[in-house]
Amino acid sequence: MPVDLGKEMAAQLGVGVEYVVHQNSGQITDAASKGTWDVTWLPKDPERESKMMFGPIYEVADATYIVKAGSNVTNFASLDQPGIKVAAVNATTTMRGAVAHLKNAEVTGYQTYDEIFGLLRSGEIDAFALSRDQLNKMAQKIPGTKVLDETFKKTVTAVAVPLGHNRALTFVTKFMNEATINGTLRKAYDNNGLKDSPIRTE
Repeated sequence: MPVDLGKEMAAQLGVGVEYVVHQNSGQITDAASKGTWDVTWLPKDPERESKMMFGPIYEVADATYIVKAGSNVTNFASLDQPGIKVAAVNATTTMRGAVAHLKNAEVTGYQTYDEIFGLLRSGEIDAFALSRDQLNKMAQKIPGTKVLDETFKKTVTAVAVPLGHNRALTFVTKFMNEATINGTLRKAYDNNGLKDSPIRTE
């Protein structure tokens, strides 16, 4: 979705767009003070607000867990047990939420979604913490896995700029507010496999 929004934003400004690749949102956060990016879209939390400035929320997602094929885990209570291995993408809002939520299970951070996907498929981990929409898609690719019904965190995703970039924040705020109204955001949702998902901004 950020690719579509970034392209439209650059078009409004009449400039080219360059996409800077990072393995996860934690790395994007760490790069906020390095001048490698001008605008990003990522989950918002208090820790990140000390490193960047956020504009409007454009997506709200429910975070939960998917459990491996053959698992006896059916809910959060049976997941949060000693010896249970839960994976999350390292240094992300979802990982911090999982660490706070689970008191007994072991939460380990990995650098990429793809790495965790492989571990879940091979049965080397018991569960993966992520947004429900993404986990539902994953469940279709790994037979026997189950997405738990409960939600442990609501993750809000917003546009952001580095600290001190006040004029940029004013522009991206205006852009996102207009995008919600004029169909740009709806188109970005649709282009990223979310045609059946309502736009959630709060």
